[in-house]
Amino acid sequence: MAGILLADVSARVVTAGTFVVEGQPMSRRTRDALTSVGVESFPAHRSHQLTDADVDGADLIIAMAGEHVAYVRRRHPEAAERTATIRRLVRDLSDGPGPLVERVAALGLAATEIELWEDVEDPAGGEDEVYVSCAKELAQLTAELAPRLR
Repeated sequence: MAGILLADVSARVVTAGTFVVEGQPMSRRTRDALTSVGVESFPAHRSHQLTDADVDGADLIIAMAGEHVAYVRRRHPEAAERTATIRRLVRDLSDGPGPLVERVAALGLAATEIELWEDVEDPAGGEDEVYVSCAKELAQLTAELAPRLR
């Protein structure tokens, strides 16, 4: 959901998961939840497992939960300094004036302890209302974060 909500930023956005079945289409619940927050256009999305190439090409890796940050730190320790949860970035990432890579580096993310407040609830397996709640939360978070990613 966050990848679609960030589609309008002037950066290349790649979505990937930490534990996915590769190639699955977007679920009806996800599509309906995104529609409920005003998304009108849906790219041809398929689930994708995070790869070395994804990590190597990223200036910033945005996770939805602390467990995802921990996964990246374990599997791709070289990317720890540019990996954080969306909630931490909304709270801590400045909006300028320097380039994004410098502002991300200034956060010291590799040494930052992952905290429980950082998690966005995963709607997987939940009812429609859980998906809509997640979409609303992500719409707010991405709206706050997007201007800082330019």
